[in-house]
Amino acid sequence: MGTITKRGELQWQAKVRRRGFPAQSRTFSYKEDAERWVRAMERELETTGFIDRREAERNTLADILLRYQQEVTPQKKSAVIESTKIKVLLKDAALTQIKISALNSSIVAAWRDRRLKQVSGATVNREIDVLSAAINHARREWGIHIENPVPLVRRPEKAKARDRRFTDEEMVYLLAALTGGEHLADGTFSKGARNPWLQPLVELAVETAMRRGELLALRWECVNLARQTAFLPDTKNGDSRMVPLSRKAVAILQELQTLAGVGDVLEGPVFPTTAMALRKGFKRALERAQQQYKEDCRAAGKRPVRGFLEDVHFHDTRHEAASRLSEKLSNVLELSAVTGHKDLRMLKRYYHPRAEDLAKKLG
Repeated sequence: MGTITKRGELQWQAKVRRRGFPAQSRTFSYKEDAERWVRAMERELETTGFIDRREAERNTLADILLRYQQEVTPQKKSAVIESTKIKVLLKDAALTQIKISALNSSIVAAWRDRRLKQVSGATVNREIDVLSAAINHARREWGIHIENPVPLVRRPEKAKARDRRFTDEEMVYLLAALTGGEHLADGTFSKGARNPWLQPLVELAVETAMRRGELLALRWECVNLARQTAFLPDTKNGDSRMVPLSRKAVAILQELQTLAGVGDVLEGPVFPTTAMALRKGFKRALERAQQQYKEDCRAAGKRPVRGFLEDVHFHDTRHEAASRLSEKLSNVLELSAVTGHKDLRMLKRYYHPRAEDLAKKLG
C-alpha cells in the first residue's frame, strides 16, 4: 500500500510497500505529484511487475564510468588505454552529469557531434564502445535499470583501412635514424637514438609482424634460437602463439644477446624498454630521418619525394611485415598463423601488396 506524509513545509514523502518487494520512497514538492507516483507504482506492482529504479535515479553516468574504471578496467589488457578514454568521457559534463534514468539517445548523439568536431570518427567509435560497455556492465552486474541508448545512435563512418607501406629508401633512412647516438665529451649526444633497443625492435617487428605489445612482452625464456621460434603466451586476442623466426630475425636476436650481455642463462625481457619510450623514440627517429633525407636531396640537387616518411605509425611495421611475409607464404592459413589473425578478413586489412610487384608476377 502507499502512504504520503508531509516533511517540513515544502516537501511530501511518498512510500509504497508490498510484501516480497523492497520498499520504495520518493520526495516531491507537490502532493499531487506524490499521489500520481504512488498510483503509478501500485499499478506497476499489480500488472507489469516491479522495476527498481532507485539506483538509476541516484547515479549519474559519471558515477557509473568511475566505478567501471576502478573495478572493471584494471582487469583488462588495455587497461591504460581504456582508462584514458574514460577520463576523456568524464570531461564532458553535459553527458556524464546526466542521471542514468534520464540518459537517452539524443544526449549521446549530441555528445558524438561535439566530439566529431575535435577528433576523428574512429576515435569517437572507440569511445562509444567504452561507453556502451560500461552501461551494459552496470545493467548486468550492478542491477542498475537502464536501457542502453548507444545502439540507437548512428555511428561515425569507419575509417578506411590503412595501406601505408615503407619504400626501400624510407626504410634505409628510418633504420639509420634509429642507430644509437654517441655520447660526446661535453655530455651531449650526437644525432641518433639514445635508446639502443629501438633499432633491433623495429627490425624484428618488420621481420616477424609482431605487435608492439608482443615485442615488449617477449622474454628470453620464450625464445628458442635453435628451433627458430618465439613463444607468446598471451596475445591481444587472448590466445598464445608460436612465432616462426627467419634467419634474419635469429641474427637480430643473437646481436641483442651481445647487447644485453646475456650469458648462458637467458632470462628477462628481450627489450627492456617501455611503450612510452618506444613511442617517443620512434617519433624522433622519423623526424631525424626526414631531416636527413631533405639535406641529402639538397646536397645532390634533386627534388625530395613528396610524403617521404609522412603519416607513419609504429603499427605500420605490422602492415609492412604481413605484406612481405605474404610473398614467402602463399598459403593464407600459414600467413595467419604467423601474424596471429583469427579472422582472415582482418588479415586482409594488413596485407597490402604493391601494384608493381603484382604486375611482375603477371608477366
